[in-house]
Amino acid sequence: MLTVTLAPEDAWYRLADPAWDDPLDPTYARAAGGRWNPPGAFDVLYLNADVATARVNLSLFLEGQPFGPEDLREDAAPILVAVQMPTEQVACDAVSKDGLHAAGLPASYPMDERGDRVPHAACQPVGERAYDDELDGVSCRCARSPEQSSRELAWFSRGREKRLSSTAGVSFSQWYWR
Repeated sequence: MLTVTLAPEDAWYRLADPAWDDPLDPTYARAAGGRWNPPGAFDVLYLNADVATARVNLSLFLEGQPFGPEDLREDAAPILVAVQMPTEQVACDAVSKDGLHAAGLPASYPMDERGDRVPHAACQPVGERAYDDELDGVSCRCARSPEQSSRELAWFSRGREKRLSSTAGVSFSQWYWR
């Protein structure tokens, strides 16, 4: 498994429901599971590398709904929270072709060789290995975007979420439509 050190000056962005008590609470992903962690395994905070990636990921919030972003009420639409990581965070590299190969994922990730999206079942063992190797997370290409330029971070909080610094949530109309 190849690793990458996260730049401490980089901001990451968390899409959050405005009704959540704590948008940086990683326990929901532990309970429900996600791309890089099976249900019940460990706490993960899923973050976007930029606002453009957050826009792509909004489709997760809207998946299966009979409406689009233009139909969302401001008080119910996802907010965006900027997050600053603690220093010296080292993550599994699931971005570079060499890193993807070392992790056992196709170089075409997030798509497989047939053009289908790589399933959670293929990514979760990579996250478990990274977690067991005491890495801080998985730096990866955005799974919702067939383009390979969008980035995400699955950060393993390990009870360190109080060490994160964040901004107050930015309302939907302020981040989505700009």
